[in-house]
Parts: sequence; C-alpha cells; structure tokens
Amino acid sequence: MHYAIVSRHRTLMNIFDKAPAVDKDAFVAPSASVIGDVLVGRGSSIWYGCVLRGDVNSISVGSGTNIQDNSLVHVAKSNLSGKVLPTIIGDNVTVGHSAVLYGCTVEDEAFVGMGATLLDGVVVEKHAMIAAGALVRQNTRIPTGEVWGGNPAKFLRKLTDEEIAFIAQSATNYSNLAQVHAAENAKPFDEIEFEKLLRKKFAKKDEEYDSMLGVVRELPPELILPNNVLPDKEPKAK
Repeated sequence: MHYAIVSRHRTLMNIFDKAPAVDKDAFVAPSASVIGDVLVGRGSSIWYGCVLRGDVNSISVGSGTNIQDNSLVHVAKSNLSGKVLPTIIGDNVTVGHSAVLYGCTVEDEAFVGMGATLLDGVVVEKHAMIAAGALVRQNTRIPTGEVWGGNPAKFLRKLTDEEIAFIAQSATNYSNLAQVHAAENAKPFDEIEFEKLLRKKFAKKDEEYDSMLGVVRELPPELILPNNVLPDKEPKAK
C-alpha cells in the first residue's frame, strides 16, 4: 500500500495574532519560513531555507532587498538596557548566504556578507559593508561608507566608489533573478511534466560520456523559450 506524504511546512505562518504581510511582487522561496509580524516589501526576495521569525517583535524588510539562502532573521523584546529590538532591513540591501541578523538595523543599500552575524542593537548605516564571516558585537554602529570585518568586527577600510556601485547592482541582479525563480516555482504540475518529456526527447545518446568529460551542451530552443513549452502540446515527432 502506498501512502501520500503531505508536507507540514508552511512558508507563511501566523503566530499569536500576527500574520506576515508580503508584497505581491516579492519572492518567498517555498522552503523559506516567514513567521508572525514580518513585512516584506515590493521586489524583495527571501531565498531557500531562510527563516524570518517575527514572534516576540517585528521584522521589516524594505523593497528590492534580498535575504539569501539559509539566512536567519530574528528579534527580541528588549536587551539588558531595556531597548526594544525589532529587526529593520531597508531598501536594496543584500544579505549574503547563511547570515544571522538579530534585533538589528540595516539601512538602505548596505551589504552583509555571507556567514556574518549581527547581534542585538547593531546599526549598519547606508552604503556600509560587513565582510563575510564577521561577528558584529551588540550595539555597534557601522558608519556609512566603511567595511568592517573579523571576530569581533573592526573597521578595515573605506569603501570605493566601485564597491558602492556593486552593492546597488547586487540588489538589482537578485531582484531580476528572483523573478525567474518565482516563475519556475509557479509552474503547474502538467507543465513541469511536459518539460520532462521534452528533455527526454532531446537528451543526447552519449549523455553519460558528456558528463564524464564535463561537457555542457546547449539546450534546444524548445526548452529555452517558455512560450513554446505549453502543457497542452505534445512534442512533435522527428
């Protein structure tokens, strides 16, 4: 006897009396968890495996911001000094893979590197950059235009004009890439199955040999153009 496996995962989940508010033009990956008092703005993207847990306080993500895969964003009611600690992330911010943001503020067009940890009360000003793997201690303020890194994080140098431009471009690139992922995740089952038929039809007979050599062959036009991949069409016989 076969049993269907039903996932209990809920991408958007209420907690207490709080519900996430996600803009219709934002992308939240199906394996992400956005919980409670969380606001996600227009064109922002929450990638695979991320957790945004707004249970005891609120999380705000502006527009055009990307929170990359496996990152964790959380909050606290207050710290030892009694300061209220939501997490506020501005517009066009890039948060790299596996970062941890806890009760902090990241202003517009800032950059948080992969694996960085921002503790409670941290403020990252506009156009500031946190290097990959950095640990930013409680109540630290990172001034605009500076790069901080290390454990504990310290001032390293000033950002160049090219790096500031890169931060803005990074946000744009992720916003565009999110649209591709959103479209793929929105495909109905029939369309996905039809694409499998096409891939089988156009598979190379020497595919295993190609794989051994590391050869990557171009996909046929039928797989590149979404308008030609429709679930109500069968592949034409050669």
